[in-house]
Amino acid sequence: MTGHDSDSGVSRRTVLKTTGAAGAAGMAGLSGCLSGLTGGGEPEPLELLHAWSGGDGAAAIEALFEGFQEQHPDIELTSEGIEGAATQNLGQVINEAIRNDEPPSTWQNWPGQALTPFVEADALGDITDSVWSENEMESAYREGPKEQAKGGTDNYVSVPINIHRINNLFYNTSVVEEAGVDPTSLSSPSDVVDACATIASETDAVPFAHQTNGLWSTAQLWATVLLADSGHGAYQSFYEGNPDREAVVSALEIVADLSEYYPDDASSIAFTDANNMVMNGEAAFIHQGDWAAGAYRNTDGFEYGEHWSYVPFPGSEHSYQLNMDAFPYPSDNPTPDETQTFLQYCGSKDAQIRFNRAKGSIPPRGDVDPSEFPQFQQDQIEDFGSVDHQPPSIHHGLALPPATKTSVDEAIGAFIGNYDVETAADELVSAVQ
Repeated sequence: MTGHDSDSGVSRRTVLKTTGAAGAAGMAGLSGCLSGLTGGGEPEPLELLHAWSGGDGAAAIEALFEGFQEQHPDIELTSEGIEGAATQNLGQVINEAIRNDEPPSTWQNWPGQALTPFVEADALGDITDSVWSENEMESAYREGPKEQAKGGTDNYVSVPINIHRINNLFYNTSVVEEAGVDPTSLSSPSDVVDACATIASETDAVPFAHQTNGLWSTAQLWATVLLADSGHGAYQSFYEGNPDREAVVSALEIVADLSEYYPDDASSIAFTDANNMVMNGEAAFIHQGDWAAGAYRNTDGFEYGEHWSYVPFPGSEHSYQLNMDAFPYPSDNPTPDETQTFLQYCGSKDAQIRFNRAKGSIPPRGDVDPSEFPQFQQDQIEDFGSVDHQPPSIHHGLALPPATKTSVDEAIGAFIGNYDVETAADELVSAVQ
């Protein structure tokens, strides 16, 4: 998962350490002489900031660093895992660093429209020739990630490292079987509501594990329901600033209906608590990005296909709703040659196998052998190859510039609790127009 918020007074020099918690083991042996020099004449290491300070993200970034070390032992790389509200603190630190003309070599960021502020500030450099011409990247990358890597420009300014799918509906097989519900037979969001009603009447389980303590889960859910309920055209029209109010209202109404089947303590639990309910057999469904499956994979006795499975959120099976993490290239780069080498590596097969195998996501390159991954990821790769659309995430910043995304989030935040559909629809339509 990823996002943006923090202590705006924190500067780059305050947070950059020798190595971050996520990369300490992988980075301990790195050394070498770089072209970038500090004022005292000492080599300046390639500096990378990220928010993967624990869990599958920490394992993924460490695997990436280890692979880079093996291929480039002469380049010293330091990293810092910045904690706090997903990537919110990280975003604030990056903004401060760029304002101070002290950007790191690269950092974790959503691509697409999330890069708009950096593009408008001329803070990102064109790496079309220096990076994307290497390792057959441009021809190998899937179309959706390639477009998002440009950040709304005509040139490549970042390198996506993964693809997360957002429009998944995960389920505990024992719970749905007890209720007599077949998730593969559901064809619309309204069918999900009906299935939840059946689960509520036939079992003691929570039908729809969902948290409202943070607005992001509901923002994700509403956008996915919009896609599944009214189709790709309505979804695209929304983020392009031509919203169909009727479609917006319909999606809000379905989310309000689903809220009747949330846990009683939805307002006080976290995503991990909701996900644990599915793993423990206390809940039937959860709507989440594929990062939810990382916890399932690491739980003994909870096997894919036997104890849990997924379907694309009913109605959205022809779409692979994209969220991605990328590494941008700042134009005022403290270590330009080394950063380009690192980004070239991130675009390679080796890097994408290492990172995504640990992260639970799929590679942006289309020429990576699926057999390198566990079965769930293989199935996601197969799904990706069969969809008609690759719509970018609204909540995660790929589809909307940050200011617009904030307005959408505020509308969803106000909607949670009172579920005033008409007011929320007015605010959502106004946010993107």
